Amino acid sequence: MLNLSKAEEFIKPEANCLASYILEMLTAIHVNDFKQSFAHLPQDPYLEGGYRFRRLSHFKVDGDRLTKLPHRRLFQSREHNPLLGDVVREYAELDDELIQLEDFQRLIWEFFQFCQLCSTSQEIGVHQIRTTASSEKLGNPAPEGIHRDGVDVVGIFSVDRHGIGGGETHLYKTKDTPPAFSKVLNPGEFLVFRDEQYFHYTSPVNATTDEMGTRDVFVLTCPGLFPPDEA
Repeated sequence: MLNLSKAEEFIKPEANCLASYILEMLTAIHVNDFKQSFAHLPQDPYLEGGYRFRRLSHFKVDGDRLTKLPHRRLFQSREHNPLLGDVVREYAELDDELIQLEDFQRLIWEFFQFCQLCSTSQEIGVHQIRTTASSEKLGNPAPEGIHRDGVDVVGIFSVDRHGIGGGETHLYKTKDTPPAFSKVLNPGEFLVFRDEQYFHYTSPVNATTDEMGTRDVFVLTCPGLFPPDEA
């Protein structure tokens, strides 16, 4: 069990969860402290191409206490994920060293402030994802296309972009209309939105040099996404 760091810089957002998305720069979080943990993520075995790497852990917030929950698998219905829907997926847990970082706990606390506005759940899933690109192959952060996750609240926190172009994040009111939001998320930027209100998508990334390019993000959801027998 961990104590959540309630930094003075983080003020509970006075926002209506029905209003719109929230985009903020979390200057109090030092993204450089996260970078090393992305360097040894396991490859995502459920996607062809070997361009995505991933870990996943689940947490519960109770007052100022953050508890890491026992290992749980990932599941989305085919309605929300036409590519990997109805597939029970197994990912390694986040590294303990990362979880112990004060800035990582601050990120969860910041996200939970929005969750309290829009959800009754105290459970948060944290996906640590690296998408790579080379001169010969694009990386696709959202191979399922424009989609919803099937949760209450989604947060995308950008940690690093190295040697890549593209990777623009879009929010859509409907799949058939132009995006209501379009932006490349730079390191330290945090986009939070209500899943029921917006579809989302991130465009492919391309390498801008002969070396491997990388896009590193945390995707947070409230609640997590569990198989029916684990919900």
